[in-house]
This record gives sequence, C-alpha cells and structure tokens, in this order.
Amino acid sequence: MTTVPDQRPADLADWTATELVAGYRHGDVSPVEATESVLDRIGKGDQVLNAFTLADAEAALPAARESERRWRTGQPASPLDGVPTSIKDLLLTRGWPTQRGSKSVDPNQDWPVDSPAVARLREGGAVLVGKTTTPELGWKGVTDNPLTGITRNPWNPARTSGGSSGGGAAAVAAGMGPLAVGTDGGGSVRIPGSFCGVVGFKATYGTVPIYPPSPFGTLAHVGPMTRTVADTALMLDVVTGPDSRDWSALATPTAPFRFALDTPLTGLRVAFSADLGHVAVDPEVADLVARAVEVLGELGAQIETVDPGFDDPVWAFECLWFAGAAKATEHLTDGQRAELDPELAKACEQGRSYSAQDYLEATARRMNLGVQMGAFHEQYDLLVTPTMPIVAFEAGRDVPEGSSAKWWTGWTPFTYPFNLTQQPAITVPCGFTATGLPVGLQFVGPRHADVRVLNAAKAYEDNTNWWRQRPNL
Repeated sequence: MTTVPDQRPADLADWTATELVAGYRHGDVSPVEATESVLDRIGKGDQVLNAFTLADAEAALPAARESERRWRTGQPASPLDGVPTSIKDLLLTRGWPTQRGSKSVDPNQDWPVDSPAVARLREGGAVLVGKTTTPELGWKGVTDNPLTGITRNPWNPARTSGGSSGGGAAAVAAGMGPLAVGTDGGGSVRIPGSFCGVVGFKATYGTVPIYPPSPFGTLAHVGPMTRTVADTALMLDVVTGPDSRDWSALATPTAPFRFALDTPLTGLRVAFSADLGHVAVDPEVADLVARAVEVLGELGAQIETVDPGFDDPVWAFECLWFAGAAKATEHLTDGQRAELDPELAKACEQGRSYSAQDYLEATARRMNLGVQMGAFHEQYDLLVTPTMPIVAFEAGRDVPEGSSAKWWTGWTPFTYPFNLTQQPAITVPCGFTATGLPVGLQFVGPRHADVRVLNAAKAYEDNTNWWRQRPNL
C-alpha cells in the first residue's frame, strides 16, 4: 500500500480513506473530526451540486463516536472503520428511504433492510453519511430525475456529473466523503468517474453481492467510487464475498485486495485501443489518453496498439437494458407512469416491443462477445481504452447538444460492452482538458483478474498526480 503522504490536505474532507485510516491508527485525527468535516462540506457544497437525496448527521455522528471508541481501544471493526461513506439511492439502506429517483416510490414506509454492500459497510464501522442521487431507476448515463432534479459536476456546475452513479461521483470529487457505493449496469460508476475525475471500479460480476436482484439482470454490478485505487481496494475488502440473498455471488477473495497492488508492470501485455475500431473520440481526450498509455510503457508494460475486433454490441445491450426498464415499471399505475422521466417512459415502451426471440438473440450475441474477449485476453493481459469519448456536457441533457444519438448508449461506447461480458473494468483520471474538465483512462481485464486491473491502475496513479487535484467549489 502507498504510505500516507507527508503533505496531506488541511481539510479532513479532502483526505483519502487510506489517509484517514492511517490517521485514526496513529491517533492524529478522529472519525468524529472527519465526519464533521464531511458533513460541513455537504452543507456548503450540495446546494450547488445536488449530489445527495439526504444527509443524516443524527445517524452519522453517533456512528463516528462509536468508531472513535473502537480505534482508541485498538479494535477497529474493519480496514475502513470510521470512514465517511455515501450510498447510491438504488441500494436499500436500513432506516433511510430508497426512492430510486422516482415519484412512484412511497418514502413513508418501513425501511428495515440493508443491501449486502450496505450491510457489510455498516458492520465494518463505515460512517454512513447519506444517500446519493441517481436518474430514475438508474436507467441512463446522466443524473437527473423527476424527484430531486439535476446533479451537477464539481468541476463545472453547468456540466453533468454523468450517471447513473452521478451523485456518488460528484460527492467524492467534492470532498463530501472519500467513499461512495454506486451501481454499474452499463458504465454507471465509470461514466461519472471519468466526468468527475474520480476512480470508479466494476469488479467481475458477482464479486460484490446484490440484493434485491436488479431488473436489469446480470448487467448490473455494485462497485466503489473513490479518490484513489488504494481506497477502492480498501472498500472491496469489506463489501466482497457471498450473501445468501444473491445466488450469483462469488466466493470471498482468498487475499485482501489492499495488500496485492504493488506488483511491477514489467512484461505486462497491454492492448491499447484508442477507439475500439469504431468510436469517434474527441481529439483532446484522445491525446490525454495516449499520453497516459505512454506512462504505462515507461513503467515496463509491453504496449501494442490493437483493437479487440468486435462490432458495436449496442443492439444486444439495448434489448437487455430496455427490457429490464420495462420490467422495472410493469407494476406502475397509469398515473405513476405519467410521472416517469419522459425518456424513461419511451425506453420502457421500446423494451416492451422486444420479443422472447429478440431477448434470446441478444443473450446469444452477449455470449459470443464474452467468448471473443476471453480469446483476446489469452494474448493480452489487459485492454486499455478511453473511459469516455467525450468530456462532461451540459447538465440536464440526456445526450450532448448536436449529437445524433437517440439514447445515452450513443455516447458511452467504451463502457457497456464490458457489462455484457461481466469483465472487471476501472476508470482513473488521466488529465484535464484546456477547459478544466477531467478525462478518464479505462483498464479492462479478463473475468476474475480484478487484482491485475487494480494493480495496473494503481501503478499509473502512483506515477501521476491527477488524483490529488480537487475542484474549487
């Protein structure tokens, strides 16, 4: 693990989770101080960003005091005990409403259950500070909804934070907690991670258990959004492992992620695809990503410029995704349907138009893509691409102005293919455009090669300083 830097930010809200834990361990700072700093940042900054559906000081501060007592006695509950953490408002959280960005969900009911990742974090002593925003039912790649409005980008509030985990990414970037739990069904931690300049990781499907089952099926993952790869590993060590409510959950990893991430890249076979063979990429994005790949070469990786060779699988993804949206809304009354995000209502209508044969055809194409990527990774240890072909565009839009894309899938071609294949994929910041907007670099590995993906991303991060840059709110 990287040691705590000598020059840490003055404000605890800007410390990483790894730095906070080291501070707790040495008695330099306390979980109460860190939580107060984060809550203060939320109080000041969320009026602009709208990243939270709720922030709960009355729950967070007592939890922080309990954590402080555990650290004083040398008995922390987990490696992230006392770290302020937010939860995406798609995940059940005991005592807090989970409205999913929808007017169709009644908040005035009992909320007695934690989703698996939330339960693990609570058991591990994380200080849950609040719930973060999502587009309605998490259906698209930007974050706005009929219930809470538009979530904005900390680097430029006129721009989108991305989505669907846009609230969590904006919160992490803005110092409103160093850890956030998001979901990723087509890029939903990586899209906002790229747009907001933070780390977003989608592990191999099943690594982080899910409950309730997603209407989007096995496209949907749960994953961390953090400031550093080390922080991502810290969270993974707490939230991974089977849960009886998730029939597809994988076994607990055999070793902690946080202790396996300093392997040299010498000899690592890296395929660099600048455009997957079919994507139009903004020139400034392309230049920053190409420079980042040069850093990997300087660290000893064997870089080969090569495309993985698949056509855009957008039809298969949209068939599965929009059918999932239709399933998620099938119980609504006519009155509730009238209050849906209008574009979500159109997506549901498209989802209802698919036949069983269409769904099976999409599944077959998905399986073929998985076979193709499996063969590709017999030759290459990792695939590296831009995370996004563009930077954050105007907030309140589903697609960039002037784009010919009908859906959000039209501008996210680097992310959703790897939900189809269930491969681990991470975005890390790799620079800023002339207008000050972040750009992300994506690492993709074969299934079950999560440590390899994290290790390469951390090696790049350790040899750059993009992660230390913070927006000025």
